[in-house]
Amino acid sequence: MILWLCLCWGFSPSAGQPDSELMARYLEQQLLADYSIVEQVARRVPRQAKFLQRLETRPRMSEFHVRSTIISRYAFTTVSCTMVNSGSEAREAVFEMQIPAAAFISNFTMSIGNKTYYGEVTGKEKKNSSDDKERHKKPPSPTEGRENGYETFKASVFIPRKMQARFILHYEELLQRRLGKYEYTVSIRPQQLVGRLRVEVNILENSGIVSLEVPPLRNSKQKGNGKAEGDVSPPPSTVIGHTKTLAKVTFNPSVVEQTRIARNGILGDFIIRYDVNRELSVGDVQILNGYFVHYFAPTDLPPLPKNVVFVLDSSASMVGTKLKQTKEALFTILQDLRPEDHFNIIGFSNRIKVWQQDRLVPVTPNNIRDAKKYIHNMSPTGGTNINGALQTGAKLLNDYIAQNDIDARSVSLIIFLTDGRPTVGETQSSKILSNTKDAIRDKFCLFTIGIGNDVDHKLLERMALENCGMTRLFQEDEDAASHLKGFYDEIGTPLLSDIRVDYPEEDVEQVTQNFFPNYFNGSEIIIAGKLINRTSDKLHVEVTASNSKKYILLKTDVAIDLPSRNDIRGVPGLEDGKGDNNYIERAWSYLTIKELLNSRLKSDDSQEKDSLMEKAKSMALAYNFVTPFTVLKMKEAGLHSEPPQEELISPSTDGIGEKVQSLQGHKAPPGIRREQDKQRIKISKTSADGDPHFVIDFPASKFSVCFNIDGEPGDILRLVSDHKESGVTVNGQLIGAPAPPNGHKKHRTYFSTITILSNKPERSYLEITPRRVILDDGERLVLSCGRSAVVRSRSLEVSISAYSNITVTIRDSISFVILIHHYKKPAPYQRNHLGFYISNSKGLSSDSHGLLGQFLNHEVKLLQESLSTRHQEAGQNQTEALRANPTNTLKVKGRLVPVVWKQRRIYNGQQEVDCWFAKNNADKLIDGSYKDYLASHPFDTGTSFGTINSL
Repeated sequence: MILWLCLCWGFSPSAGQPDSELMARYLEQQLLADYSIVEQVARRVPRQAKFLQRLETRPRMSEFHVRSTIISRYAFTTVSCTMVNSGSEAREAVFEMQIPAAAFISNFTMSIGNKTYYGEVTGKEKKNSSDDKERHKKPPSPTEGRENGYETFKASVFIPRKMQARFILHYEELLQRRLGKYEYTVSIRPQQLVGRLRVEVNILENSGIVSLEVPPLRNSKQKGNGKAEGDVSPPPSTVIGHTKTLAKVTFNPSVVEQTRIARNGILGDFIIRYDVNRELSVGDVQILNGYFVHYFAPTDLPPLPKNVVFVLDSSASMVGTKLKQTKEALFTILQDLRPEDHFNIIGFSNRIKVWQQDRLVPVTPNNIRDAKKYIHNMSPTGGTNINGALQTGAKLLNDYIAQNDIDARSVSLIIFLTDGRPTVGETQSSKILSNTKDAIRDKFCLFTIGIGNDVDHKLLERMALENCGMTRLFQEDEDAASHLKGFYDEIGTPLLSDIRVDYPEEDVEQVTQNFFPNYFNGSEIIIAGKLINRTSDKLHVEVTASNSKKYILLKTDVAIDLPSRNDIRGVPGLEDGKGDNNYIERAWSYLTIKELLNSRLKSDDSQEKDSLMEKAKSMALAYNFVTPFTVLKMKEAGLHSEPPQEELISPSTDGIGEKVQSLQGHKAPPGIRREQDKQRIKISKTSADGDPHFVIDFPASKFSVCFNIDGEPGDILRLVSDHKESGVTVNGQLIGAPAPPNGHKKHRTYFSTITILSNKPERSYLEITPRRVILDDGERLVLSCGRSAVVRSRSLEVSISAYSNITVTIRDSISFVILIHHYKKPAPYQRNHLGFYISNSKGLSSDSHGLLGQFLNHEVKLLQESLSTRHQEAGQNQTEALRANPTNTLKVKGRLVPVVWKQRRIYNGQQEVDCWFAKNNADKLIDGSYKDYLASHPFDTGTSFGTINSL
């Protein structure tokens, strides 16, 4: 049969690898073509390929694309996979993706033919047998299968004949520093050759990137994917480029290059490792929009002495490779012990054997030699007495600490290794946990290691968590010796003990864990929190470490540079919008949820466990994270977002977005028709646009008032301020441009950003620029201004007309329209900018304020004393009579304001407005002076005139 297949292909049975490459080249030509289904069906396929297709029953993967953005160690990853069913009947397609166990899934979308299903994160409920089941799809499972440090996300669907399915998975993680490097890993396991395979990773580190490296693809079962030892070159087709703070790494192998790595498709991990510059001894404190994250990783410190007890499983199940590799690792670890260290070894099965009774011995050549002999003679036998071994190790270390004048700075720890579950002595997990905690009494830390599939990983994880340690799990068929040595290297060099990081209580809140028993070389301490006082220009930080007495190690004031250093808008390589997420807030939520999960795992109190679960669930729902207490439910979207038919560069007021963009967990608005009749946006003349020019319309008085504000680049103007009543605030940030030639101004200013905040009935905010809209109502969404879309939440609707305008409606009673001014070929004095128009102000209170808001519910009077009698006798109407006078006077809240008659263009210069113009930055027209309307930052929600607050 094998021979017959080879003859059908016209190749020799002994051709081997060249056959694969020839077929790969053919597949490459087919797969790299435009993969529309119509073209694929119509294309003439060679006879050999038809035969292969008949043998191939599963859908073919035409595209596998991973795009990641890492901003200050926080990674946003998007995986896109397209599968094509070119067969004559429906076939099942399975999308599998291994993701780091520490990552949180934040979104998942499936498109099958002309139907789209989006993932909605909801609270986990008890299983109900009556739950509806979708007919053509199985719900995705984020935890199906587990390998060392990874979980497998799996979703399967049936693809109709001659159609395709697309899967888009989003997940987020905070990279951990180990052995002096951050490691970002992407699993590439398509199980077949892929026409378009691409991995793109963009990294932004304001501290500066150092030691960037891309090692060979790593196979799960062997390091380097079988390459010769010492090969450290990147995978083929990898391109690496970086500046001081930016890096871009791409991996884009052709089908032929894929066959050279693995004939049936790539199977391995694409890895990027890097570190950052560390200039400040207190660490790197980053602040953005009211949240901060503090990275603390001091270097060049002398290592602390350590007192370590190795507790090793020597039961019968350790026979063979596991015990052999454990011995190899311990031989190397013993060589790495420092002269100032002390140690002992305990072997356990159903019996417990202590190498040196009742003491820890110093590190000397003779003691290391004898310890190696003891380990070499360990033989696997008997059962597994986990409780007895830990009790013996804890007593040994406690007695040594109590009876000896040990170095006050030394770090004590137990390293415990096993491959199974307790079978001898105490076997109940809860009793083992409580006994271990009582024995250790917070005097030292316990680090646990599990090998193989039979280990009770929950027991090991909780033992480590409850006793300030860490746990690692390794598969039996992996290189356990190198993993064990690597884990020891992480904890083998303690530099500090009892570290505490403090901030003034009046300045911060909801701070994550700020006390750490130990800091090990090559690791990193991370703390995050929220700022109470957002207007402060500095944050005081104290880092203390204690041993026999407490002392201040580091103490400094960190400058808060809100507008620039941590604002990553416009950074090259981050144009996809992910960079606009408040990555610091996301890091804070990530850390907080992780701590709540760990606290619940450690708790024995049922009420406390329930409370911690509800807190973790609530935060996970707010940030759209899939956790043990939330699930991802798939729902069919009624409408899809599509690119506009034509690209509109110049802003206009025609058209509302015709399609609904439903991404990042936002629901498609119910009741929206598939196609809406285009209609002209109806807005009032009340606006702020251009340089900026302000217009206030007074319908009852039948005239308009206008004024200019000569601001400075970077100024943030408070346009509408009604935070106390309706909960709405609108701020606009200015950008500068040179003045036109022969002009009277020294420069021009335009609105580059409009920020709209609302806190009723729930917190939400919008940040609008000429390029994108960021919506955050508990679930972040970034929308391009170049695509027509409508997004609606419970109280907020955003409608985008591509490259034209954005309409924001709040609770159906407040509407704003933002015009997008976009220049194809701007002059030196022109900038892409925004115009702000008020469409509906019924929902704003009579107490609303701001440069525009203060006039919305007030009328002004135009004094008529200057009118001549002959004008009235001649029958001139009031407006015409007033125009005849070069100057007139307005009465505003008892103030007299001289005004002159002007014409002003609005609606992108398409309409002229007659108005009375107030000079001198609207002196006497507005309450106070122009500088009273300057906000401290885009999210400043001044509750009343002259008062500053923050959402």
